[in-house]
Amino acid sequence: MLREAVAEGTQVGLAAKSYMDAGDLVPDDVVVGVLLERIEKPDCAAGFVLDGFPRTVPQADALQRGLAERGLSLDLVIDLVVPEETVIQRLSGRRQCKACGAIFHVTNMPPKVEGVCDACGGELYQRDDDKPATIRERLATFAQKTAPLREFYDGLGLARDLDASVGPEETYQGLVALLTAEGLLSAEGAGGAGGVRAA
Repeated sequence: MLREAVAEGTQVGLAAKSYMDAGDLVPDDVVVGVLLERIEKPDCAAGFVLDGFPRTVPQADALQRGLAERGLSLDLVIDLVVPEETVIQRLSGRRQCKACGAIFHVTNMPPKVEGVCDACGGELYQRDDDKPATIRERLATFAQKTAPLREFYDGLGLARDLDASVGPEETYQGLVALLTAEGLLSAEGAGGAGGVRAA
């Protein structure tokens, strides 16, 4: 979204560009501005799904205020619940192709030949951020900065748990059931995203 706003030359996009060009983190108010600008586009008129944002309580608070100013609100916040050791196993098993960027997993989606990309024959490697020690550091940061979001959204009555420790298909079915139970997905829309209003 940031790159798109920069390319379009919007006011918040230009503000973001100044930070990005300097190699700095884009401040929360600019990031929220970019997001709010994006959800005003026609393809978000029937609703939208945010993934990976907000990450902190100040971001969530800024988002709530920005949405309220536009007469909008979040319908639901889904907390994907996965035990820490499962997260470490999933992330540390990822392998990426140095040539084409394809992603594999040593147990869940292994390549046909160990260490070799099925798509292009390139070398597979483990990214530094997928090493167990780094993952544990990221989880500690998550616990400190992102986990408090749960209390924030609990206070607004929006948070729901979804067991994501199961396989992808079971997680998807759980998501469909949750959205349907919350009235955000019609029975007809359960086969795709067409019935989702906002989450």
